[in-house]
Amino acid sequence: MSDLYDTHEQGERVKSWLRENGSAIIMGLVLAFGLMFGFKQWQAWQTSKRQQASAEYQMMSTFIEANNLDAAVPNYEVLKGEYPKSAYTSMGSLLMAKARLQAGQLDLAATALNHAMENAQPEPVKIIARERLARVRLSQGDTDAALELLNGAPSDVGFEAQFAEIRGDIHLANGETQQAIQSYQTSLDALDEGVGN
Repeated sequence: MSDLYDTHEQGERVKSWLRENGSAIIMGLVLAFGLMFGFKQWQAWQTSKRQQASAEYQMMSTFIEANNLDAAVPNYEVLKGEYPKSAYTSMGSLLMAKARLQAGQLDLAATALNHAMENAQPEPVKIIARERLARVRLSQGDTDAALELLNGAPSDVGFEAQFAEIRGDIHLANGETQQAIQSYQTSLDALDEGVGN
């Protein structure tokens, strides 16, 4: 009989505890499910944004491949305006710069490269954009701006050979033959074995 009383007493204690803490448990469950639902919605939104940026980039790329640069510009502007930190926008800036260079539009190419240099994701794309922008500035005859871009790079790791080659081109354009030779030698020394450039 004492076992039954203990079981009955334990049941009453559980009921009493549930009366005191039941609303907190329910509130905790509601919050947990709400957070889970919100997180899933946020993930879906992020995926949708990436897909939209991908579609804009794909359209832009298709137009550029078809040599229809004017048709590609609106897609590029959407990428820059709505998805400024997307990797697709970075790739789009590099692609647009290449198309502008092929069309002989150096100033517009420089603008696209400048955008990539300031906003690109992932970080190495910023260095690629900086290197290409330095080449554009050099081809425009602005050796000081080209050198300033190279010297202002936060890092040139992995790009040592390219940066040294551009420095050589800058020195050569300035008539500094000895410094150009040294920069070209530095570039050759920095190349990985078996890599020709």
